[in-house]
Amino acid sequence: MVRLILLGLLAAAFFSATFILNRSMSLSGGHWVWSSSLRFFYMFFLLVGLILVNRGVNYLRDVITIFIRNAKFWLIAGSIGFGIFYSLLCYAADHAPGWVVAGTWQFTVIATPIVLLLFKEKVPRYGIFFSFLIFIGIFLIQFYNKGSEFATRDIVYGVIPVVIAAFAYPIGNQLLNFAKHGNHSLVSHIDSPILNDAPTCVLLMTMGSIPFWVLLLIIVAPSPPLKNQLINTGIVAISSGIIATSIFYKARNASKSPYIISAVDATQSGEVIFSLAGEILLLNGMLPNLIGGIGIMIIVVGIIGYSLRTS
Repeated sequence: MVRLILLGLLAAAFFSATFILNRSMSLSGGHWVWSSSLRFFYMFFLLVGLILVNRGVNYLRDVITIFIRNAKFWLIAGSIGFGIFYSLLCYAADHAPGWVVAGTWQFTVIATPIVLLLFKEKVPRYGIFFSFLIFIGIFLIQFYNKGSEFATRDIVYGVIPVVIAAFAYPIGNQLLNFAKHGNHSLVSHIDSPILNDAPTCVLLMTMGSIPFWVLLLIIVAPSPPLKNQLINTGIVAISSGIIATSIFYKARNASKSPYIISAVDATQSGEVIFSLAGEILLLNGMLPNLIGGIGIMIIVVGIIGYSLRTS
């Protein structure tokens, strides 16, 4: 249990770069559709290359076979868990301040128990308590930012899309978890050892999201991506898309227990702390005030509480 939480926190450290780079691309004039879709196009080619080098052609052929045999599942899970999730996150980053997006995204901490309950999974009450405790800590951290006044525009274009994304991400991930473990009547069991490999799962979900991105590009028809956008989305693809997501999937898919899954998802609250630390160390950001400091301590207590319980 502790090992899985530590893996989740490590993933959060790599995930934290996403919010900074997405906002940077938005401020420089890059269209949000390219910021979102390019990440997954990069991920597809990078993951295919890594698998060819590390596993060989035969293994890649098995991956493609698993995808084709279960194409409907991968298209649904990939479009929800990667497509809807990340397109809305980038849309919000293009229309609202970065702190609004990063702070609201942490709603996924309590979205996961809600999603599990909707799938009729039993989440222990103390697990829900720890999730809400962490969310309170995240809320308090927002007072660290002196410019944290919400405007109607921030709520409509920033908060609402991110809240939807916060539900889409665990829904897609939980569909994958059910398929791997075969423990839900609504999701067919994909009985294959290749689902034990986290980067392979990331590739399959990425492949499932590709039609979503192509359709989005056709509908929105954005102007060509900027040079810095091509570079930054590549960095996001490697840091957040491949490294962080692979580590996160390794931790999340290691268990079918609703409690442990909630605990791993709750570690993503660490993104706020890592982002804050990076701003202070690299960008000469201000130290959090008293309320913000209390929020950080509450998050730490919540994560420790999760790790002290095993189920």
